[in-house]
Amino acid sequence: MVKVAIIGGSGYTGLELLRLLARHPGVTVTAATSREYDGKPVSAVFPALAGICPLNFSWPDPARLAGMAELFFVALPHQTAMAVIPALLEAGARVVDLSADFRFRDRAVYEDWYQEHTAPHLLAEAVYGLPELYREAIAAARLVGNPGCYPTSVILGLAPLLREGLIEPHGIIADCKSGVSGAGRGVSLSTLYCEVNDGFRAYKVAGHRHTPEMEQELSRLAEEPLQITFTPHLVPMNRGILATIYATPKKPAAEGEILAAYQRFYHQEPFIRLCPPDTLPNTAAVRGSNFCDLAIRLDKRTLRLIIVSAIDNLTRGASGQAVHNMNLMLGFPETQGLEIVPWTP
Repeated sequence: MVKVAIIGGSGYTGLELLRLLARHPGVTVTAATSREYDGKPVSAVFPALAGICPLNFSWPDPARLAGMAELFFVALPHQTAMAVIPALLEAGARVVDLSADFRFRDRAVYEDWYQEHTAPHLLAEAVYGLPELYREAIAAARLVGNPGCYPTSVILGLAPLLREGLIEPHGIIADCKSGVSGAGRGVSLSTLYCEVNDGFRAYKVAGHRHTPEMEQELSRLAEEPLQITFTPHLVPMNRGILATIYATPKKPAAEGEILAAYQRFYHQEPFIRLCPPDTLPNTAAVRGSNFCDLAIRLDKRTLRLIIVSAIDNLTRGASGQAVHNMNLMLGFPETQGLEIVPWTP
């Protein structure tokens, strides 16, 4: 059994990691940290894990933790993560970072949208953790920057079209809706029940920090710089992301030709499901799973392509993808611990 640990285990992504890793046959979780709940049983904070996770939360001391695991999941806020990760790497561990600190190749872009980067020497070796694009690099990496939830849904939706040059790289619009768990477990007025229930609103319009992450990866796929218009919305549900993406074909094409590009690109990908012609993605159909469901429609009247992408923001958009990356890094079968039938209804 490979020893793994979670630094920052008391948020929703930490809970999701503990849920998934508890039944992974190749690993054992040796530590889960929390400043707020130091010393408390994990099951007291998350009753769903009673009888499943025997650990107590511990204080996040990198020096003490370094020898306790071969691989660490770092589920800390941006900037806090980069202060911890160098010591873990120096101790010989491998790291999957769920913050944004090591998703960017360009330090200046990160600092424009977040804050000063205190470990820029690691940016060049960090691998962007989207397995469908970087499988081999992830397997060889010691540091993986786990993608954001919105970028996962959008990049997977557009990758085949940009890689094959089927759409114009300019004028792309991503209209995305997320459940409230995407805001994290901390108390915030904007995510209280009475503030969210029966409401549907856009937020961080023309300024969400996931925008440059999408543009970085989409530009690499297109092999030229591009910008997108991204608007996130908050939906009064617990979990899930539905992305509706609009793009313009470079030349006339039938819907079947476009679908064939997706079939080629995602051939044998275990967590990509292309919906049949009479079905559109639904967040309810991916809940609790690592699947990304995709559908493509061609609007013959406007000659626009409409791509619909659905994921669970906590699983495929965070912790499930992190476990997928861990499997690649440790040489396990990619789907191990993730063979989860989505929760329905």
